[in-house]
Amino acid sequence: MTVRVILADDQELIRTALRMVMADIEDVEVVGEASTGAEAVSLTEELGPDVVVMDIRMPEMDGIEATRRITAGSTDARIVVLTTFDDDDYVYGALYAGASGFLVKDMALDDIIGAVRVVAAGDALIAPGVTRRLIRDFTARPEPVRAHRELSGITDREREVLTLVASGLSNTEIAAELYISVATAKTYLTRLLTKLDARDRVQLVIMAYEAGLVSVPRGAS
Repeated sequence: MTVRVILADDQELIRTALRMVMADIEDVEVVGEASTGAEAVSLTEELGPDVVVMDIRMPEMDGIEATRRITAGSTDARIVVLTTFDDDDYVYGALYAGASGFLVKDMALDDIIGAVRVVAAGDALIAPGVTRRLIRDFTARPEPVRAHRELSGITDREREVLTLVASGLSNTEIAAELYISVATAKTYLTRLLTKLDARDRVQLVIMAYEAGLVSVPRGAS
């Protein structure tokens, strides 16, 4: 299966580098390029890619707003946001907008390609350690105000798994914590995604925090 990709970045050099690397990969195809957020939204609606590699700072419409419009639209395109690790404000906005992955622009190109594959396969590209930092800081912020979310229709065990996901544990770590197999942990995760109508692991984390399953200790840093 070929992963169809749109590259959205106002820096032509970035798009060119990614396009050249992807041109040599059999299972990845660049089907379009955009230099603004508005172009990214339009191209995504027109071409229906699997993944959009989205820059944050672009003219006309930034990557967060473009991500929000794409994920709210009729396509199944998933978004990998390009950012710098210290730009936490952008990461928080992208979480709410529905992004499925976060990449740093100085990553190796091969790692970026791997990330595109991971997101296209339906997973979210956030390493457990990064999840802990981002979500901890994210939930400690006074804004935006998070409405309390009721989680109905999930079992006690699924609630346990969701809590561990929100704590930043990987499937392997969840399996060890609950004395179950990794395959069983993955099954629980799949059920949660379906029951809660979540796009990916990122949305599950947000839902868990909004439901109050996980809280940030005072003075956490």
